[in-house]
Amino acid sequence: MTDPSTDTDFIQATSTSYDAIAPAYTDRHPDGLGHHPLEKALLTAFAEQVGEHTRAPVGDLGSGPGYVTARLHGLGVEVFGVDVSPRMVALAREAHPHLRFHIGTMTDLDLPDETLGGITALYSVIHIPTDRLTAAFTEFHRVLVPGGHVLLSFQTADADELIHLTERFGEDISLHYYIRTPETVTAHLRKAGLVVQARVVREPVGEEKMARAFLLARKPV
Repeated sequence: MTDPSTDTDFIQATSTSYDAIAPAYTDRHPDGLGHHPLEKALLTAFAEQVGEHTRAPVGDLGSGPGYVTARLHGLGVEVFGVDVSPRMVALAREAHPHLRFHIGTMTDLDLPDETLGGITALYSVIHIPTDRLTAAFTEFHRVLVPGGHVLLSFQTADADELIHLTERFGEDISLHYYIRTPETVTAHLRKAGLVVQARVVREPVGEEKMARAFLLARKPV
């Protein structure tokens, strides 16, 4: 799979593209977990794991409209959201004024070492180029406390694939979607020192065209 990335181009492209589609995306996905019991169950399991081992907060990375952040809060987790799109952050703050949302990138988190009890990144690592994935997961490792947990989800297929979109919701964008197998993502987690504890793959439902993969990982104690 050819990787067209440079160091920062993908961050700017992702930010600009999601700024453009933020209102339509938020209207379309006010709660992307509402009709997916498996995702809700995995998020509940993640919340219980974090609660059992640490009282440190959770970072919801790529928080978008904020519905994952809000659901974690409802599960009793101290949580805040981070997104690369200022417009997404503004809409999340508007929808969930009782929660914290920050502009930032998961590849360079503005956090001290070992301060998070957990990280969720649901359908957000799909925009990180493959040659930057281990570095991003190394950043996860840096900010997690020992024993901290990670929940990832991403579109998956039988082989790694790169898709480029130039239009969505009627807006001009420039977004790379990196479709990866669970084995590929697991290998990058392992390189970053994170240990995968569970893997789930579900088939497409409704209008979805691709299967979904879920990985639960942990920073060793």
